[in-house]
Amino acid sequence: MYAVISFAGHQYKVKEGDKLELNFLEAEVDETVQADQVLAMFDDSGKLELGAPTLEGKSVSLKILEHKKGEKVRVFKMKSKKRYRRNKGFRPTLTVVEVVSLDGTAPKKVVTKAEKTEEVAA
Repeated sequence: MYAVISFAGHQYKVKEGDKLELNFLEAEVDETVQADQVLAMFDDSGKLELGAPTLEGKSVSLKILEHKKGEKVRVFKMKSKKRYRRNKGFRPTLTVVEVVSLDGTAPKKVVTKAEKTEEVAA
């Protein structure tokens, strides 16, 4: 079973257990985020559902694993014979997520940071 989702302007083909690197998301580590724009779903039975443009009532649960910086991207501009050269670069901030479930239901048990601190305090 896999799905094609649109998240933050990019399209991804995902299945349960996949790990993705997305643009930075304003959410804490170990939180679960829903991707509501599901473009297509393919079942194990061979049934394909296509949205026009999205499927109603379907979503994908994504668990945030970490925030990190990506590889350096070089931006080099040059005009030949004019002695014009500019070299800049940046490292994008990324969020690593794991696909928890494809059917839109909540995962069995996702422990948040707040619950972990309550368990340690108890």
